[in-house]
Amino acid sequence: MSFDFLTPDAATQSERFNPVARSPMERSARAAGAQFELRDGWNVAVAYRSAEQDAEALRRTGGWADVSHLGKLELQAPPHELEALVARSAGGATLELGRATRASCAWWCPLTRSRALVICQPAVLGALREQITEATQSVAPAAGVVEVTTIFAAMTLAGPVAREVFARFSALDLRPQITPVGALRPGSIGRQPATLICEAPDRFLFLFGWAIGEYMWSIVQDAGEHLGARPIGVDALAPVHDPKPAASTHA
Repeated sequence: MSFDFLTPDAATQSERFNPVARSPMERSARAAGAQFELRDGWNVAVAYRSAEQDAEALRRTGGWADVSHLGKLELQAPPHELEALVARSAGGATLELGRATRASCAWWCPLTRSRALVICQPAVLGALREQITEATQSVAPAAGVVEVTTIFAAMTLAGPVAREVFARFSALDLRPQITPVGALRPGSIGRQPATLICEAPDRFLFLFGWAIGEYMWSIVQDAGEHLGARPIGVDALAPVHDPKPAASTHA
């Protein structure tokens, strides 16, 4: 059985067909004044007032951005094969439950010992999917690679008030000593199953069901606006980079 129909980047343009992928939160973002651009086949909310004003709001209080366009792949394999598959596909990266590993321009997130989620920018999704699929042939013949980009919607909530905003609709403990950078926290957000990654200090990426996108926007908006946060475009978010390799200690 093929799952190509779940792959937004597999859609091809023609003279009569110009496919555009859309977030389930687009209507809410548009009502809030979002400015959209077509990027990598997605209609993306890039700014509200301006990228500079969005960045200033993010620095002073906080903001939330719709990042549902991020590419998402689910890997399923016996534990030893999953570890080998990730190591081959992500430059030797290892999996640790409770932590998301940043490598090969993606987050590698072990949900169980036999299941992991890979999250990346849509521009690299196709190449990364091909790289993972090729790796299965040599190190993980029992592995499954499933496109889940349009199964999980996603938001980034960041800024000085981000933790307090979360505290209004989630019991996840996001204190830095409990949820440091790189922490992976499956749990309840807005009374819905979700998965959260601490991407940077005061910055959290969280994924949830596509069908509840508008609901999740509404609870974040209600909590955020009371604390001075507001919606921001993706251009206000600093890129997340892979960690630099450790400097050699050899002379």
